[in-house]
Amino acid sequence: MTQAAPSVITEEMRAAVGVEGVPVVMEVERANCRMFARAVGHTDPIFYDEQAARVRGYRSIVAPPGFLGTPVFQPGAAGAPGEMTGRRFSVPYKRVLNGGTDYEYFPDEDVICAGDTITARGKIAGFEETEGSLGPMLITRRETTYTNQNGKVVAKMYGTGIQY
Repeated sequence: MTQAAPSVITEEMRAAVGVEGVPVVMEVERANCRMFARAVGHTDPIFYDEQAARVRGYRSIVAPPGFLGTPVFQPGAAGAPGEMTGRRFSVPYKRVLNGGTDYEYFPDEDVICAGDTITARGKIAGFEETEGSLGPMLITRRETTYTNQNGKVVAKMYGTGIQY
């Protein structure tokens, strides 16, 4: 008879599910919209030209898909860009893999444009243990909600991390 391995999901981890982390404020600037659009190959003028965006009914240059702003650097602040953010837990697995990221946009609420200030609030949505071809794995699901300066939710990000 084989006995199941003990769970790596601790009470501390269970208690962290659904708890929002420190909010991160990001600025959506014209130059950064243009650079991101160029880097990923977008050619629609609404990502580069203010007038083209306005003719199409937007307030300003549109933030390209996948670009939600640049974090405002606050030296010494928790969650400052370049530092690992989010809760860390002691997990016995050494390898980490990005299991994917999905974005959901809410253009009916408001399209993200240059000049916007976006606040990101992330949380752990859940943990799951499973068995892979290389052995046991811990899957961590995260969710981040992006709200603009008017208090409207403009996007959500769903990320999956795999430790094995």
